[in-house]
Amino acid sequence: MTYPLLNHVSVVESSAFIAAPLAGMTLAEFGADVIRIDMIGGGIDYARMPRISPKGRSLYWTALNKGKRSVAVDIRHPQGRELIADMAVAAGNLLTNIATPWLNYEVLATRRADLIACVIQGNADGSTAVDYTVNSSTGYPNMTGDASADRPVNHVLPAWDIACAHQAAFAMVAALSRRQLSGEGSDIKLALSDVAFSTLSHLGVMAEAELLEQERPALGNYLYGAFGLDFATADGRRVMIVAISSGQWKALVQCCDIGLAIAGAQHSLKLDFADEAQRFEGREIIAALLRPWFASRTFKQVESELSRAKVCWGRYNSVRELLATDPRVGLGNPLYERIDTPGIGEHLTARSAARFEGVAHLPTRAAPLLGTHTDEVLHQLLGLSGAEIGRLHDAGVIAGPEKDPTL
Repeated sequence: MTYPLLNHVSVVESSAFIAAPLAGMTLAEFGADVIRIDMIGGGIDYARMPRISPKGRSLYWTALNKGKRSVAVDIRHPQGRELIADMAVAAGNLLTNIATPWLNYEVLATRRADLIACVIQGNADGSTAVDYTVNSSTGYPNMTGDASADRPVNHVLPAWDIACAHQAAFAMVAALSRRQLSGEGSDIKLALSDVAFSTLSHLGVMAEAELLEQERPALGNYLYGAFGLDFATADGRRVMIVAISSGQWKALVQCCDIGLAIAGAQHSLKLDFADEAQRFEGREIIAALLRPWFASRTFKQVESELSRAKVCWGRYNSVRELLATDPRVGLGNPLYERIDTPGIGEHLTARSAARFEGVAHLPTRAAPLLGTHTDEVLHQLLGLSGAEIGRLHDAGVIAGPEKDPTL
């Protein structure tokens, strides 16, 4: 049985970059018919790196737009804008991060009262922000790695884009439930900065600054609030060790045979490492006691002994090493499959990470060439005839995949 969850839902997506396309892809993973509106020739992120070749397709863009249909429209043309508005009204669901007056909720809702629209913004006042400018305001670059206030360190994961995408998808599903119960539409606004700053609140970081009047320090690779650190093996590999819970701590101490040394350290420091906060306080002496154990063993020995003792640990990999060596990634895991993306070729891809017992994943559809589904969608969604669609092609208002610049 394949996912039946959102197969009754059509979503028109007009978007760029990460948050909105990822939200649309998330909905598509659960069966929604996500109709992506593309500029003829591609939008501002269509050629974003990395690309399969200097003038080839973007691996970034094609990864974020799996499972969608593509309609290529000249949005500068008044008739093109009218077509997009018509599609949004016909689908009843709009997802966008491109603020345009002709996709204004109040305007579209006069044509369909139960319309659902989710607009992703930079800031709630409508001003521009992206993940990197929002992250710089969160305080995290001052506590990442060995950073300081005058030498902040940016991390490379677009964490706020990812969180915003999943909140947007969840908000749209909630709005669909509301409409089903009450018949009401929803005008949803979701600001990237609100997602980031509210997360600081949810994790206690804001309360820490307000109530304790302190800033969390940069700790290198130490885990905040318990014990965790990376260690080097005899053959130059590195592993990450974490001991948050009592069970994790006991497993680590027993595996590395440092019980007596730990008892001595606790006595001299007047700390009780059974408490995770006190493990954090004594992190440097704990690390010093552990380093010789890792340094005297090869990675394979470390892997075997840590796994046997059920220590919480992970290896450090490059992405290529992950693909080549980690059994959690690849066709042995039903999360993954191989697809053939036009202009790129065959490659590994992931489905939704959610596993529903007794419900099979939908097969993944590769990201289309621009305009692959233009004629199909205009006929199915708007009921346009072949002659009407042909006239729109002739006028340059719409296009098919033959206009994709990567062909």
